[in-house]
Amino acid sequence: MRLYSKFVESTNQPYLFPELQQSEPLAARALTTPEELSPSRVAFHLFLLFVTAITTTLTGAAFSVQIQTAADSLIGELFSPFLAIARQSAAGNYEALASGLLFTFTLLTILGAHELGHYFACRYYGIRATLPFFIPAPPVLTPFGTFGAVIKIKEPIYSRRALFDIGIAGPLAGFVFAVPASIIGLMFAKAAAPPTAAGMQFNDPLLFMIVMKIMGLPQFIEWNPVYWAAWGSLLVTALNLFPVGQLDGGHVLYAVTGQRGHQLVSRMVCAALILLAVLSMVWYSSPVWLIWSLVLLFMLKIGHPPVIEEEPLGMGRMALAVLAVLVFLLCFMPFPITMS
Repeated sequence: MRLYSKFVESTNQPYLFPELQQSEPLAARALTTPEELSPSRVAFHLFLLFVTAITTTLTGAAFSVQIQTAADSLIGELFSPFLAIARQSAAGNYEALASGLLFTFTLLTILGAHELGHYFACRYYGIRATLPFFIPAPPVLTPFGTFGAVIKIKEPIYSRRALFDIGIAGPLAGFVFAVPASIIGLMFAKAAAPPTAAGMQFNDPLLFMIVMKIMGLPQFIEWNPVYWAAWGSLLVTALNLFPVGQLDGGHVLYAVTGQRGHQLVSRMVCAALILLAVLSMVWYSSPVWLIWSLVLLFMLKIGHPPVIEEEPLGMGRMALAVLAVLVFLLCFMPFPITMS
């Protein structure tokens, strides 16, 4: 995901971020860009990565011990996994901590690959962009211990080809790492009994179903850190590939179809997701798509900034656009979380 400008009708209108306003003609732009890798900035990015690694490690470790803990209060429920981790580690049992570290390594590698895909595509086109900002989240209260990662693009993207390449580079780079993580997580998962009590269930994306079918794996499996990191990464990839606004899929759509096609498809996708959100709430009491519908409506309101150079994409990029649709279908889950 990238932070980019608001939709403008012409390049003379203001952008959401002041530094994105075009101040000179394209031909007059300098080929060199200001340095974004100063020691203080790199240190800040590393600090966020370190803090996020802590929160994701605690989250992954807490998942591995939560079935062994019980508490009578909300505070006890929140802190009991951490106390269990501390007790096990003090006793020389580092299994929970190892699970947390494995979860962190898998998840942050995939998220980092996604954002670095955007970053290096920006560097290739000489567009200023920051290194990834990893965003920590409260462990246990959130399912992954992170709200993901973003980069900030600090200049307008002037051409369709650059827009396409920058938009698609992140999801494809992340997916390349998510596929082996998915296979490993499923391959080493232990079989579990079908759920008999009411509760929350995490459903599998199409990619997981295909891998399980090919490898003859059981339908129900126990939680493991690599599986959970891959599941979360595929969900994030699907969310980013929605062809709306300035999401990754929105950038690809705009590059392929132009402004009118982007507006039409974005509205249709928003309408379809709102319907899915209603069905999800009615059938499964799951608010996932309701929340994402609000995000997409905000994206729809902002829209997408135009590009100046309208050069053709070529057959190679059109083939990559089809590949992006395939990746979305492999990652998308109609009902990712259901309550029964």
